[in-house]
Amino acid sequence: MSAQELDQQLAQFRSSFEVGGLHGALGFLNSRTCYRYTAIYRLDGQMMRNIHLYDRLGENPTHLSEIPLGDSFCQFVMKDSGFHTANSGEDKRLFDHAYRGIVNSYFGLPLSRKPGTIYGTLCHFDFEPMAISEDEIPLLEAVSAELMAHLD
Repeated sequence: MSAQELDQQLAQFRSSFEVGGLHGALGFLNSRTCYRYTAIYRLDGQMMRNIHLYDRLGENPTHLSEIPLGDSFCQFVMKDSGFHTANSGEDKRLFDHAYRGIVNSYFGLPLSRKPGTIYGTLCHFDFEPMAISEDEIPLLEAVSAELMAHLD
């Protein structure tokens, strides 16, 4: 993705935020993928609490509202500054993970206000296996920093 393309996509993201708030912004990011969910989770002690969940199907299930950090894929985002699995059921890194084969695809990036601190994660995920397009990653990295200006 060229710098000009990234700038255009950032402008679209900002416009989506201005029109639809956080829901509109996450909806824009979600529309660029095949993932069912796009979410922001906040680290709260040993829990990951959902701040906002965009569900492509509009159901917004409550069972995704909080997850113990040790059971989440977010733990790997925080440890490795990002995490991606296209098929958790076949991912050897997740051999004994609680959600292996349940949340089958995940892409997440850390959210932070300053280096060395973690607010939480920005992530796409789905129950179906799928990979994220490499072209999406620069946009997600850019909006991760911008999102922090709008979170508590």
